[in-house]
Amino acid sequence: MLSILRIANLALLVLFPIAWFAPLMRAGLLPVFGLSEISVISGMQALWESDVALALLVTAFAMFAPYLKTIGIALVHFDLLKDKTLPVLSWIGKLAMADVFLIALYIVLFKGVGIGKIETGWGLYLFTACILASIVISALTPQAKAKT
Repeated sequence: MLSILRIANLALLVLFPIAWFAPLMRAGLLPVFGLSEISVISGMQALWESDVALALLVTAFAMFAPYLKTIGIALVHFDLLKDKTLPVLSWIGKLAMADVFLIALYIVLFKGVGIGKIETGWGLYLFTACILASIVISALTPQAKAKT
């Protein structure tokens, strides 16, 4: 069981960066005009130009929190970090789930206004799957570590 968790967690180290560059959504002001693809990275670039404080917050939650958690879990899996850190690592990873909620909320609000057009992209599903997989891996790790 622990070896499966190790492989899944290490896969997240590759999948998270792919999710950051993948299109979360395609949005446009009016249905007549073309749609622009928005990714985590392009969204953060726009934030850095307009609101640095919010950009720092989003960067911390969307990129650093889940990636640091994944690295921390990998260190626990390979006995390079104590098991006592698992609750803290689990808490850090849950911060990233807030990003998925906010993106979904923005999509619902934008669609409700009816001014523009928005379509979800495959990156939103990949990013959400990575966050959920990370939560599941961290939840299963204590039991798997106890069996070894």
